Amino acid sequence: MARRIDVTGADGVRLAAWEFGDPAKAGPGSKEPREPGDPGDPGNAGEGTAPDAPGVLLLHGLMGRASHWASTARRLSARHRAVALDQRGHGRSEKPPEGAFTRDAYVDDAEAALDQLGLGPAVLIGHAMGALTAWQLAAKRPDLVRGLIICDMRASALGGASQREWAEWFASWPVPFATLADVRKWFGEDDPWVERPNPARGEFYAEVMAESADGWRPVFDPDQMLRSRETWVYDAHWEELAQVRCPALVVRGLDGELGRAEAQEMVRVLPRGQYAEVPDAGHLVHYDQPEAWLTTIQPFLDSLDGE
Repeated sequence: MARRIDVTGADGVRLAAWEFGDPAKAGPGSKEPREPGDPGDPGNAGEGTAPDAPGVLLLHGLMGRASHWASTARRLSARHRAVALDQRGHGRSEKPPEGAFTRDAYVDDAEAALDQLGLGPAVLIGHAMGALTAWQLAAKRPDLVRGLIICDMRASALGGASQREWAEWFASWPVPFATLADVRKWFGEDDPWVERPNPARGEFYAEVMAESADGWRPVFDPDQMLRSRETWVYDAHWEELAQVRCPALVVRGLDGELGRAEAQEMVRVLPRGQYAEVPDAGHLVHYDQPEAWLTTIQPFLDSLDGE
């Protein structure tokens, strides 16, 4: 189950955090509560782990939401207080039309979540953009972060061409989608960015759609996503990696966006870096291969708990 905890982020932006635990036992036919028409809502009930358990904050990537971390957080909840954050512009968090979508804003939001939830010093687990936020916060507030897991995020600059490609990609989406099955098929098979059919990718994007009067549309504003992205694609982020003092694990999918050479260089730059890779996984490592992902990160988490 999961319960929502409201957090106030930078500039007063309202954020939704979700504390996950093992699903409660229930009678036949029962299920987690979800808002009608929103398959991605993690639910509104459930008991969390003991407040004094070691804290874990999970940060999704661009376009993601807290529910993408549900299987990871539930597994970790046996020994940790695992909380996933809907970052600004995403999921159930506020999407202010004139709000800031800068690196500082995302980092400050994560810092506020750690403080208000009483999670620190915590382990930060981030995917893609969320991983960048995690290592920037670890560099800024070493007192709040005792461990860091970076999942498939590059430290090098991606450049203007990458940003233009993303704008063209958003423009190609055939929204509104008539059904969720159409969402799954387009993102899992028909999307020109898909090299081969990938059902997990279709499910990933089905999680970020909500039903409207004319069909299914993303719960985020694509223009806000582009605004968020443009604040990091033109710059490299090696200097901040070098400032991370806690143990850090860099994880990549063998078919992901982070290449092996760059990942190993990130490990070299990190003062206490370690490297791991997940076979048969693409960019959505924790979604493509959830069991292999958990098997990969567990020894690192165990080592932190033993310190």
